[in-house]
Amino acid sequence: METLVEQFRQGCRAAGMAVTHQREVIFRALMEMEGHPSPEAIYGRVKRQIPAISLATVYKNVKTFIDAGLIGEVSLHHGALRLETNSLPHHHFVCTRCKEIFDIEDDHLAPVELRRDLPSGFMLDRCSVEFQGLCGRCAAQTTQS
Repeated sequence: METLVEQFRQGCRAAGMAVTHQREVIFRALMEMEGHPSPEAIYGRVKRQIPAISLATVYKNVKTFIDAGLIGEVSLHHGALRLETNSLPHHHFVCTRCKEIFDIEDDHLAPVELRRDLPSGFMLDRCSVEFQGLCGRCAAQTTQS
């Protein structure tokens, strides 16, 4: 964890951001959480350490982290902002019932390539594949019903 925090501090400095106590607590909370947490979930954890912090402050810092490239965000078309801590190339499986997001390692997929050129003027940054269906827990509930 300390290596990640030091990388975070260096990333903040490189982006011209101050390394504040609040920012570090928010980052630590995010890195300690499993999956793809929402800012609200991070806020719930951070509030235990910094009772006076607001949800708006957590959102503002999360946006700053995303803009600086310190963390990523998962597609917004599943309802709410979900954050990405895995910086390795990977894809996602999204449960259509509970909205949980699971990582699928890049090497579990055959290479994906475009069959046609991108529309004029588009520049590709990365390719991400998303699978949708029921997670194991939701599938088990469906078969029990």
